[in-house]
Amino acid sequence: MVFYFTATGNSLYVAKQLDEERLSIPQEMNKENRHYKAERIGIVCPLFEFEIPPLVKDFIRDSEFEAGYFYLVVTYGMHHGGVAERTQAWLQSIGKAADYVNTIIMHDNALIVFDMDQQRSIEAEKQVDAHIDAIRSDIAAKRVMVQQAPADEIDFYQNFVAWIKKTGPMYAFPLYTVSESCVGCGTCTRVCPRGCIHLENKRPVWDYSRCANCMACIQACPAKAIQFITVKEPNPDARYRNPHIALKEIIQANRQD
Repeated sequence: MVFYFTATGNSLYVAKQLDEERLSIPQEMNKENRHYKAERIGIVCPLFEFEIPPLVKDFIRDSEFEAGYFYLVVTYGMHHGGVAERTQAWLQSIGKAADYVNTIIMHDNALIVFDMDQQRSIEAEKQVDAHIDAIRSDIAAKRVMVQQAPADEIDFYQNFVAWIKKTGPMYAFPLYTVSESCVGCGTCTRVCPRGCIHLENKRPVWDYSRCANCMACIQACPAKAIQFITVKEPNPDARYRNPHIALKEIIQANRQD
């Protein structure tokens, strides 16, 4: 049994390789009784500003897991900043612990930092499938391990924290604007894992009090009509979805209406 949270399909792709029983965290969050029992239970999610997403933390905190082996795999694109050790420390702070916490480098989909087309050109270098195979073998063998961060990753994370303290949050709300190219298809409303987007006069409107800042909406917009308001992208004409994951799979995982 593996639970996943995905915005562009990366974490879903990993989850597909790890277990046949896959459950979407945004959908499971709608259930009142969240008690799960299996021989192995896993969590696969992306890295959000060097932490596992708040939505995933809420799910883990408020759910009960009865498993002989509990693991987490965090997908990231450039630096993981030692997230595995911080995640284990957080789990222990809420009275839980994982047997295995690891990360896997994939396509970096941080739109405000990277050009998605340029990232595609280097994706093969990251050897994603080979890394997934190694993690799958670890899990099958019930390996007990928490990934240790090398010094350069710790330094990168500490520099990031210092920068945030100095400059403030990376994002400010309202986050998006919508251009005239919007066709009113409603794709953005269906990929939102928090159900915080609705259409008014065939144009999306956000409830930012619920926004998970996952960027599924801007990545999935077929007309590229959703743009950042205060952030300049390296390439606003490029968007990303994992090539092995269909849009309908992300909608099925996240849709809240």
